[in-house]
Amino acid sequence: MFYLSRIEHTLRLPPHLLSLRLEDAVRGELEKLFLDKVIANLGLCISVHSIQSIKDGFILPNDGHPTFRVEFTLIMFRPFVGEIIVAKLKESTANGLRLSLEFFDDIYVPVHLLPVPSHSVPDPGKRDRVMWIWKFPDSDEELVIDGIDQIKFQVHSVNFPPIPIEQPEDSKPFAPMVVTGSIDFDGLGPVSWWVDAEDKDEEPEDP
Repeated sequence: MFYLSRIEHTLRLPPHLLSLRLEDAVRGELEKLFLDKVIANLGLCISVHSIQSIKDGFILPNDGHPTFRVEFTLIMFRPFVGEIIVAKLKESTANGLRLSLEFFDDIYVPVHLLPVPSHSVPDPGKRDRVMWIWKFPDSDEELVIDGIDQIKFQVHSVNFPPIPIEQPEDSKPFAPMVVTGSIDFDGLGPVSWWVDAEDKDEEPEDP
């Protein structure tokens, strides 16, 4: 889920930062540039881990900004396909679930990757929202995804959509990285589903 990525970048440093220790000034500017940003095919930047080198400081004519070639390492978030992660429910709509890790919200579980058979009912407390319900196999029991429990999902895919040239006014905000998850497997879904199942399995039989 988290990994280190080494990057080389040409950094233009504002002159008012030259009173600081060079590495501190460079780190601050790198954090402004990369922190909480998605880098295509790499993932979401969580933190600047370390700076390996700061080289080739020069000032262009008629420009008071020194420029450096910086080599540094970022801590990145990009889950791998097949990884199992625990998240919280953010939205439940007719299209499926949207999950959140608090620092990253663009995780979607589409209808076809929900447990089978599942159906939805209107959420009485939220307009234009639904609650998804899984009918437990070979049983009349129905298990609700209500957002109270954490949800365990498996990463189905990770995509980096191209930046749109134009976006309709009523479209949702552009997401530079989208994780698609699945909960259609034993042990996935709200964690209480499986805790309750284990408790039932461990109940002693009557003599």
